[in-house]
Amino acid sequence: MSVAIVTGASSGIGQSAAIEIAKRGAGVILTYQGNEAGARDTVTTIEKDGGVAVALPLDIGRSATFPAFRDAVAAALRDTWQRDTFDHLVNNAGFGHMAMFAETTEDDFDRLLRVLLKGPYFLTQALLPLLADGGAIVNIASGSASLSGLTPGYSAYGTMKGGLVTLTRYLAKELSPRGIRVNSISPGSTRTRIADNAFERFPEVIPGLAAKTALGRLGEPEDVGIAVAALVGGDGRWITAQDIEVSGGFNL
Repeated sequence: MSVAIVTGASSGIGQSAAIEIAKRGAGVILTYQGNEAGARDTVTTIEKDGGVAVALPLDIGRSATFPAFRDAVAAALRDTWQRDTFDHLVNNAGFGHMAMFAETTEDDFDRLLRVLLKGPYFLTQALLPLLADGGAIVNIASGSASLSGLTPGYSAYGTMKGGLVTLTRYLAKELSPRGIRVNSISPGSTRTRIADNAFERFPEVIPGLAAKTALGRLGEPEDVGIAVAALVGGDGRWITAQDIEVSGGFNL
């Protein structure tokens, strides 16, 4: 059985990705940071379908905790799957933040940097000794880093996600001798809990976003989760160094 690590899998895209990967027969180590109940829900859903999952706490914004997290991963691999490596890493954990460029503070910028770029960079580095040859990494980027998704107020957020896309290409280059594929996915507007449940608090924005989407609706977490599962699995075996927009044709 292959094993995947999915960060930030207590809700939204991460939760959906963990469930979809498990449906395809992989074990899952999923992480959470404040929403332990959501992580338990993810584990329960996977187990109901006959899968195996373990939830571990992780603060992606505190790189000093990564060695201890790696030890926890090694213990889970040994105790649950009787192996010392895992096969797939999905760097999904993060948060949304909107502020116009002129109002963006250094604290906002630094927090986005720690969580959205520095975190995935050094977490992947920390976990690399446990990642099996022939494995796969998927980084969850954002349409906010592409021309089609440019929206005022996301200069800092989009900058970090753009950096993650560039990191993806470098990792694909450097890890290719080990047969490890690395891709990123850039979701469009997706119904998640991002930015403190913005879509629940401001449902009036949904029709406008749907109207700007070629396929005529807001994205759902499952739309992105299925794409992640395909990329880490055998269906994506000949795809690497790509950023794949999963947006239903936003601004098409």
